[in-house]
Amino acid sequence: MPSCFSTLPVEFIYRILDNLDEFTILYSTRNVCARLNSITDTYHRYQTLEYLKLRDNNISEQGAKYLADALASNTTLTTLILFDNELGDKGAQHIANALAINRTLMTLSLKRNHIEPEGAQYVANALSRNTALIRLALSANNIGNDGAQHLANALANNTTLTKLIMVQNGIGNQGVQYIANSLKNNTTLTKLNLVNNQITHLGARYLSDALSCSKALTKLHLNHNNIGAEGAKHIANALINNTTLIKLDLSHNGIRSDGAQSIANALTSNRVLTVLNLSCNDIRAEGARHLADALIRNTTLTTLELSRNDIGLRGVQNLADAIIHNTTLTMMNLKWNQIEDQGAQIVANIASKNTTLTLLS
Repeated sequence: MPSCFSTLPVEFIYRILDNLDEFTILYSTRNVCARLNSITDTYHRYQTLEYLKLRDNNISEQGAKYLADALASNTTLTTLILFDNELGDKGAQHIANALAINRTLMTLSLKRNHIEPEGAQYVANALSRNTALIRLALSANNIGNDGAQHLANALANNTTLTKLIMVQNGIGNQGVQYIANSLKNNTTLTKLNLVNNQITHLGARYLSDALSCSKALTKLHLNHNNIGAEGAKHIANALINNTTLIKLDLSHNGIRSDGAQSIANALTSNRVLTVLNLSCNDIRAEGARHLADALIRNTTLTTLELSRNDIGLRGVQNLADAIIHNTTLTMMNLKWNQIEDQGAQIVANIASKNTTLTLLS
């Protein structure tokens, strides 16, 4: 009489599992029967699996449920990459339910999964209870300002998350205000990425207020927004007294020379910022002059990105003396600035006289 699956020796099932990849196992066999759940929960390969990447696999709500069921009892997985799938809000809910229970997962990427405010709320609720996750990526969804509010509420109480990536989510100024308010009391988030979120000078002001209070944030990415010169002034005001931020990306924000002047003024007082990206901001020669004045006095900046700013020959001339005598810069980017032949000669002179630059391009 043939054996049924539920009575097969466990060794036979192990042999079958040895010839399947993790995705097939997780996706296809979960909840087939209670005994199989028990076997896969104790299977030796599952006891060591730490990294699972299932990018671009058309995983939908049902697949998310299978994964969530496994995640709820898994004690080894530390990284789960699910971007470019079709989870949606319900799929996010399944993953969030598992997060509320799981105590080992540290990195979760749900990038490009059609998650809207409802899905963000599920994830936020899980963050309020989860004590293990330290990196969360929600880029290229559509959580909007309502979703940002849910996440901000979670950040107010969460004590483990250190990195939050929210690129291209349409959170706008209102969403930034929610996030900024949560940063005032949060003591663990060190990296915040808000690239391409329709943030203007108003949102920059909210972030400035947060930076003035924050005791944790070390890296802030605001590139591809539209904060302009006024927004740059707000950020600069915070930089004067901020003691934690070491990396700031304001590229593609239209800050122009006035915004560069505000940032430059802050650099003369700031003693912690080491990496600054002002690429694609149309600062021109005048903006370069303001930054040159700051470089003479600043003693901490090691990386300065100024590509695509149309600083021209005069801008390089403005920067030259400051860079030659600066003793902290190790990397500077001047690409695509129309400096022409004479400007190239000046750059060559800088390279021959500066004693700390290791990369000048």
